Amino acid sequence: MYIITIDIDKCQACGDCVDTCPNEIFAIAEEDGKKFAMVAGDPDECIGCLSCEAACGEGAITVTEL
Repeated sequence: MYIITIDIDKCQACGDCVDTCPNEIFAIAEEDGKKFAMVAGDPDECIGCLSCEAACGEGAITVTEL
């Protein structure tokens, strides 16, 4: 099992994590005029491939194995 953490202050809502995740876990959301990535799918479907971490040029995503 993996925990996905997104630092919305660092996130630029580029969508690279959305595009790269093989299990379609991410989506772009907007709150109070700020866009950011969020976990929209089932986080239990994360396979720990770390493609989201690698794709995030801002370093906003961290995947931790429990």
